[in-house]
Amino acid sequence: EMGTVELLTREGERFLQSALRIQAELQACAKAMRDTAQLAQGQVAVALLPSLAAGWLPGVLQQFVGRYPGVELAVLDVLSEPCIAAVAHGEADFALAAIRADTPDLQAEPFCSDDFHLVCRADHPLASQAQIALQDLLPWPFVHLARHSSVRQYLDAAFFPQTMRTLVEVEQLATVMGLVHAGLGISVVPALSLFHFDKPGLVTRALPLPGLERQIYLVRRRERSLSVAAQALYGLMQELR
Repeated sequence: EMGTVELLTREGERFLQSALRIQAELQACAKAMRDTAQLAQGQVAVALLPSLAAGWLPGVLQQFVGRYPGVELAVLDVLSEPCIAAVAHGEADFALAAIRADTPDLQAEPFCSDDFHLVCRADHPLASQAQIALQDLLPWPFVHLARHSSVRQYLDAAFFPQTMRTLVEVEQLATVMGLVHAGLGISVVPALSLFHFDKPGLVTRALPLPGLERQIYLVRRRERSLSVAAQALYGLMQELR
């Protein structure tokens, strides 16, 4: 009699293992269906710096829309602090910003680094100078981005304690380009924004100067997992950085 009970118990265990396996497969199938539905009609919002949004993002979104045409996209092209605020307030799933926002609520991971370039007119003396040092930039009037931009903060730190000859401060890189193109001054901008300055009559020169490298961080909420659609964009961005 005991042998019969043991046999039933072994059969019961085998049945239970089979049932659990089938349950796991059904759950995986249901999750796959939910994920597919989210990628068919999901939503994703990303906040990122204007230079990234204008130059790098279009190629990424072209691929993303090709793969997931049903996902609704929202793009916030704003400076670093509003990028971080958008993630913190739930207006964006994640952000690409120049602030390392490691807080109890937010996590940041390095995404890419960005070196800086001089931009000037082709007829400017610096355009043909063999080597350019920090001191070489000081005599010339600068067309600057506003003080609250990460670009300006990096420049101020690199030049400290010296200061640059500021001609004018503006908010938009397109305005910087127009003023430099008109010969009103020179500027120093990150590599990610150089597409603005790809114009006849302008020259861009790499500036391998100490402290002049900007780190871009990928920032997301620490405790909340990304939706399937947001994770898909996040993954594609990492693939194409």
